[in-house]
Amino acid sequence: MRMKVWGARGSVPAPGPETMRYGGNTSCVELTLSDGSLLILDAGTGIRNLGLALPQVERPIHILLTHLHLDHIQGLMFFAPAFRPGAEIVIWGPPSPEASLCDRVARYISAPLAPVEVRELPSIVSFREADAVEWEIGPARIQAQAVNHRGQTLGYRIEDGEASVCYIPDHEPGLGTPLSELDDDWISGFELARDASLLIHDCQYTDVEYQSHVGWGHSPMSDALIFARRTGAEQLLLFHHDPLHSDDFLDGFRQEFLARWQELGGAGEQVDMASERREIALAPGATQPA
Repeated sequence: MRMKVWGARGSVPAPGPETMRYGGNTSCVELTLSDGSLLILDAGTGIRNLGLALPQVERPIHILLTHLHLDHIQGLMFFAPAFRPGAEIVIWGPPSPEASLCDRVARYISAPLAPVEVRELPSIVSFREADAVEWEIGPARIQAQAVNHRGQTLGYRIEDGEASVCYIPDHEPGLGTPLSELDDDWISGFELARDASLLIHDCQYTDVEYQSHVGWGHSPMSDALIFARRTGAEQLLLFHHDPLHSDDFLDGFRQEFLARWQELGGAGEQVDMASERREIALAPGATQPA
């Protein structure tokens, strides 16, 4: 299984010279399974470049949406395969008592926000709701689980052979309570992330910033690091960078979390910041940066 980041920014795109190294596109991660099947985790603005890079795909493309906040779906209208006749796209996402997943996504892909509607796309698009369920795509077993974030939000775990990726890009596991004071059973997303080969996890705020953002649905550095250590993740990729954090700020942020990770007993090569076009090949029991 191979992972490639196409967008690691949170909340709103942040293009510009001060964000070029880590990237300004919002959440989108590509997973290529061992048999060549394609999974896409979220459809932020990063999915536009991903779609342009894809050749003609004969197999269905599966898009797993964690939730429907705009920074996770705003690239759908610019995903090139959606405009290819005959291309098959399956969109998974959280259920809601309010409306079907199709109807909720259609609120964005419709007037006045878009020039076309879902039903007018030349591709074959289907919608499937996933809530604490497990299913298979090609050789992979997929698990979905509700996690702490504003609105209906899922985290995903993808297992292919002995390698596993856990993707929780928007997450506030302690809701203001230090994770050190909580038992494992009371920590959101804990079982989903347990012993993952690669954990891609929210780390939007510094600990100081978090004090004025409790309840907003995102993690401070301390919670992200402790969550990864307690779940036993083999490698951690910090994700969903705040749009106000420049490359220079994130460089300093990186040095701080590396030092704190090592204080928690982790090895420096286990943790890093997500950046656009970063690739990781997952072998059984190990992760290796490309």
